[in-house]
Amino acid sequence: MGPRSNPLDAPLDAWLALVNAPGIGPRAVAGLIEHFGSPVAVLRASPERLAAAGLKPASVSALKQPDPDALAAALDWSAQPDAHILTLADSRYPPLLAEIHDAPPLLYVRGDVGLLAEPQLAIVGSRNPTPGGLETTREFARQLVGFGLIVTSGLALGVDGAAHASALAGGGRTIAVLGTGPDRVYPAIHRDLARRIADAGALVSEFPPGQGPLARNFPRRNRLISGLSLGVLVTEAALKSGSLITARAALEQGREVFAVPGSIRNPLARGCHALIRDGAKLVESAQDILVELAPMLRCALAAPVAATADLADAEAAPALSASLDAESRRLLDAMGFDPVAPDELIERSGLPAQRVGAMLLVLELSGHVSSAPGGRYHRSRT
Repeated sequence: MGPRSNPLDAPLDAWLALVNAPGIGPRAVAGLIEHFGSPVAVLRASPERLAAAGLKPASVSALKQPDPDALAAALDWSAQPDAHILTLADSRYPPLLAEIHDAPPLLYVRGDVGLLAEPQLAIVGSRNPTPGGLETTREFARQLVGFGLIVTSGLALGVDGAAHASALAGGGRTIAVLGTGPDRVYPAIHRDLARRIADAGALVSEFPPGQGPLARNFPRRNRLISGLSLGVLVTEAALKSGSLITARAALEQGREVFAVPGSIRNPLARGCHALIRDGAKLVESAQDILVELAPMLRCALAAPVAATADLADAEAAPALSASLDAESRRLLDAMGFDPVAPDELIERSGLPAQRVGAMLLVLELSGHVSSAPGGRYHRSRT
């Protein structure tokens, strides 16, 4: 016997017809596929069986007669350069997002689709941040991309836009999750930013082409921001804020939540303080986040690091060393080539103890340093 076929391996137009039908959300799609066996089987089911499965007449009618214009619009959009439609059966569908209970059956992606499976940290916050909140956001975004993480956010005004722009300015990559269709940009002032993100990152949406900015879609968008990411950082937010919706989604999805404390006189710090009281991790630097995410990052990066170690050649090693910042090179120089304890590294390098601990973690994750028995470290590359 040959290998069993995957019931989710259905033609794209079958997925589109199922997802575009009114009244059928992600959980309903999953339930229908489980009940009937595949998207194609759902479409072939009789109206009576579909009604018995709980669908309303409008949904049944849409499944029996899919909107040809909507199907054509989606397929035409996907025919453009760097435009992709991913189904849950696609090997490129981000594995972390697939784990959430209401994972979108379809994703529209513009840009580098491979980024969706790489380690991400979401940064969200107020649409009207203080100057201090903006600077904090920019600092965290620059640090996080410097450590190799992708910054994910929602392309909104304020903190979201600052996080995306600073990630790009820092030479990193960023993912914007849209509350509109993949062919729309909201707010319009971020059109140039969206273009730059598509060129050096990815734009992601679960909404079809032509979908404009509807208020009900943005809370749905927020669960994708957290679902794609290892954790969510809130840099500044009021008590009633869409950012807290993202943080709550992250907790429900089993993701880490981080919050930056602020002045007790700043109303935009109250959301962060509430998160901290409810168990979010208080963070003051990107190193604090890396320490918390270390176990997940080791799992996520184990295969790429091993591959890099196996494939690196004499010409690649200097390039990797050149990509390190000055403090990391200083720490490597202080390490030498024999196993050394962190305390001795602190003394040799003159760097602060907390900074050395975080740097050793990053260097280990990137394959520059290996841990040795007795809590010591040694260089993996020359």
